[in-house]
Amino acid sequence: MLVPGVRPHDAVSNDVLGMTAALRGDGHEVAVFALEGERVSEPVLHPDALHDWLSGPDDVLVYHYCVGWDIALDAMRRTRARRVVRYHNVTPPEFFVDWSPGYVAACTAGRAQLDDFAALQCELYLGDSPYNVEDFTSRGVDPARCAVVAPFHEIGQLASLAPQPARIPDGAPLVLTVGRISPNKGYLQLVDAFAALRAEAAGRDAHLLVIGKLDPNLSCYGEALDEHIAGHGLDDCVTILQDANGAELRAAFERATAFVMLSRHEGFCVPLVEAMALGTPVVALGSSAMPSTVADAGIVWENDDAHLIAATVARLHRDESLREALRTRGHRRYATAFAPDALARELRTAFARFTSK
Repeated sequence: MLVPGVRPHDAVSNDVLGMTAALRGDGHEVAVFALEGERVSEPVLHPDALHDWLSGPDDVLVYHYCVGWDIALDAMRRTRARRVVRYHNVTPPEFFVDWSPGYVAACTAGRAQLDDFAALQCELYLGDSPYNVEDFTSRGVDPARCAVVAPFHEIGQLASLAPQPARIPDGAPLVLTVGRISPNKGYLQLVDAFAALRAEAAGRDAHLLVIGKLDPNLSCYGEALDEHIAGHGLDDCVTILQDANGAELRAAFERATAFVMLSRHEGFCVPLVEAMALGTPVVALGSSAMPSTVADAGIVWENDDAHLIAATVARLHRDESLREALRTRGHRRYATAFAPDALARELRTAFARFTSK
């Protein structure tokens, strides 16, 4: 496994560690190579040692592609091993044009390498979602070289925690969203929808809870979000927790009337699956990978009209039978598509092209 860095509670790192455990469970010898390994129990080797560890063409090198990284591109070009591009997507730079030149440069560089990796004609392009795979098939990669396996995650650990609700609002209804505070995540539109909800009788006491961190390099976007909240007069009914722990996140999912995700770009969106697993009804925008992640386990709209989203949350608040139906569908989708044994089975199928030879 080759990845830029491994750290706790990071979606790509969780996938690296979960995939490593699943492959070891099938009897394979696996090592993780990264420039940084922060506070994880898995031994992390430096990429300089990669080619000494790979002994020949029967080995497999899996690169977790989430940023532009020349080290990985060079390694994939040089190796005699079979090559797997595990693609987590790179956010298009246009989302950051008004907010961060650094993000624009990094995302531009990251997406520029899509052509390079497609040209390598690797043995397998393994996307988190069908949406991610399209980035390679649209560049001429044979679909027969592609497969989809959803990312491994920490949801089992999250579900096992005792909820810690002290800092979690108890609104009626409580609208929850989870994810880093970033322009592609649709937070300004979410605030508009929440303002529309508060204007309805059913949402007069509603509260919006945002759990996610803000990169200091996007501080101007954070300021714009704060101003947008204040402009709607919502300061007293919006809570942003940048330092929530797992027990608080568990309590938030338990208490929320709806999990609302209006992101414009997601390569998969693990928080949607967290909501399904923990029984929180899902309302999502039908953008990027989210329709394939949610499938029939939530309410997915093709547009994010503020009044449409508000009316949906208000309906969920007053309709227990609808909430229960969505909980049932969410639990079923998690169990059949995203539970650890289901992911391990899909990974085994994807890697059968190597192990059967």
